[in-house]
Amino acid sequence: MSSVITTRQAGIVDVDAGRNVTVVEPCNLYGCRLGDDVFVGPFVEIQRHVSIGARSKIQSHSFICEYVTLGEACFVGHGVTFANDLFKDGAPNADPASWGRTCIGDRVSIGSGATILAVEICSDAVIGAGAVVTRDITRKGIYAGNPARLLRELP
Repeated sequence: MSSVITTRQAGIVDVDAGRNVTVVEPCNLYGCRLGDDVFVGPFVEIQRHVSIGARSKIQSHSFICEYVTLGEACFVGHGVTFANDLFKDGAPNADPASWGRTCIGDRVSIGSGATILAVEICSDAVIGAGAVVTRDITRKGIYAGNPARLLRELP
């Protein structure tokens, strides 16, 4: 018995890119906006309805799902995952209108392996490696843990 494998080509489709954008392939970018001087590392997926602000850097193996807005001069470490479907009914929801929205301010640094749910994070916050952000972050500071908690405020 032979199996049939269906393949799809990853790539860059329908991307609105500013000046001096660097994308290291392989990657999967579609229907998104990348501001001036953005860097996207290899093995990154950025889905439609995502906006990445100028001078932001996305490191390898990160996943940025639909409806994420990332501010300017942000840093997203290796293997960061954004999630917009919170499985409110105990299963995936195929209706994009029900998915959460994520808004990240300017100059936010997100450490490797962090998971960011549908939240708002204020400008100048630092999210530690491996943190799970389940609630809005409204004060500048360093956050870590699962769920992420304020460790120390920043001036």
